[in-house]
Amino acid sequence: MVKKEEKIQEKWFIVDADGKVLGRLAVAVARVLYGKHKPTFRRDLDTGDGVVVVNAAKIKVTGNKLKAKEYDWYSGYPGGRRSEMLEDLLVRKPEYVITHAVKGMLPKNKVGKHALGKLRVFAGKEHNLSAQKPEPLKV
Repeated sequence: MVKKEEKIQEKWFIVDADGKVLGRLAVAVARVLYGKHKPTFRRDLDTGDGVVVVNAAKIKVTGNKLKAKEYDWYSGYPGGRRSEMLEDLLVRKPEYVITHAVKGMLPKNKVGKHALGKLRVFAGKEHNLSAQKPEPLKV
């Protein structure tokens, strides 16, 4: 059992999102970020590992979600509701789609916010985290 944060061993994993279903990919990534794959898992400490996701622009979604799923945000002004369909958002910001899905699966507290900080998403195959020596993660 891990007693202190100094003893936590952190590794990095890499996931190729090419052809993967968005929800299933997000579940696997959130599990590693939160640390539930380790025997030393604790809810009050961030025991998770870092994850690099490449080829975010090539994910799949099932059903009619490309045309039906809508991402909303609000500017704070009257009439300031904005929305964008998944199909358009995948073209403009594919990294956001995966980050948003993973964020929804992490706890809404300080541990979840810290875990989300160890997620790096790239639209293409190139990434700048080779110094962390990421190991492939099977999804």
